[in-house]
This record gives sequence, structure tokens and C-alpha cells, in this order.
Amino acid sequence: MATITTAQIIKAILETLQMVSISLLLGALGGIPLGVLLVLTKAGGIRKNTFMFRSLNNLVNIVRSLPFIILLVAIVPFTKLIVGTSIGTKAAIVPLIIYIIPFIARLVENSLLEVNQGIIEAAQAMGATTIQIIRYFLLPEALGSIILSLTTATIGLIGATAMAGTIGGGGIGDIAISYGYQRFNTEVIVFTVFILIIFVQCIQNFGNHLAQKARRH
Repeated sequence: MATITTAQIIKAILETLQMVSISLLLGALGGIPLGVLLVLTKAGGIRKNTFMFRSLNNLVNIVRSLPFIILLVAIVPFTKLIVGTSIGTKAAIVPLIIYIIPFIARLVENSLLEVNQGIIEAAQAMGATTIQIIRYFLLPEALGSIILSLTTATIGLIGATAMAGTIGGGGIGDIAISYGYQRFNTEVIVFTVFILIIFVQCIQNFGNHLAQKARRH
């Protein structure tokens, strides 16, 4: 491809990996506890709290209702306040984290709700505390499903990083927009799609493998 160099492609791939990895790590740190809280505080939960559940549930629904491209633009002032700029890879990470936290929270909530209620009741009968129930019963039982949820979240992040390219967020999406779409270069667009497909396939296969191992143990 005459319009783009190997160095630019490598740089774009590394930027995409940086955005996805940092956003997934920080998103998981926020999303997993949020998902646990949703399960604990909902009706029938072991720490039922209607006010907290409704507040968290509404917050998750509000953020998830925003298409990522709108969220990206809407929080530009906040992004600039946090990282000092509204363009580039660092700037794209801020909305990516905000986007993925409620997404992970909802996936984790669904995973935890799949756990047999009898296991929780047995843990309570043995006198386990809430923290012990979460650590030794709830999370281990749902681990395989949670891994698949994080795999889904990672793939969602890859798609979101591509959209971040529309405002100069860097990565594969930026290559597709700047060198493909804006220059009417179909070859570049097809090439970037091919790279994203490889990313998704590798991540999905790796996630499936980890989930199977977790369920066997």
C-alpha cells in the first residue's frame, strides 16, 4: 500500500493494543465490583438495598444508552481536564473506560445471577460473611462466565477504538479513516478490517480457552 508505511501500521496496532489493554484493566476494576453490588443489593440479594440498587442500575442504564461516538464527543471537556488533550490515544482511553465500566458491570451481573442460589444459601448456613460469600463462592462459581464476559467486553472495546479514530484517537481506526475513507482508498479499509478480524478471532479463542479451563477446575 503506497499511502501507508509498515511503521505506521505497527504504530497503529500498538496504539490499539494500548487503548484496549488499559481501558479493559481499569474498566474491569470498576465494572466487576459494580456488577457484584448490583447482584448483592437487588431484590432477593443477600444485602438488599433498594435505593442503592436503583441508583446504580439507573446509572448503568444511562451510560449504556449512549452510543460510544456520542459519549466520545460529549465528554471532550472532561477528557481534556483529565489528560490535557482531546485528541490522540491518551484522550481516547478516558471515554473508553467510561463506556466499558457499565458494560462489564451488566455482563458480570448476568454471570453472577447464573450461580445456583442453593450454593449461596449453603454458604450463609455455614455462617460465611458477605465478603467470604463473594470471594469463595460467588466469584469462583461464575468465573468461567465472567471470563467470557470480559472477552465480549474486550471485543467491544476493539470496535470502540476503531470509532475513536473518527476524532483522531489513533490506532487502527485512525488509519482506516485518515488513509482509507478520507482518501477513498478501499485497499487500506479492507486491510484494517482484516487486522481487526484477526484481533477479534485471537481474543475470542483465548477467552474460550481460559473459560473452559476455569470451568474444569
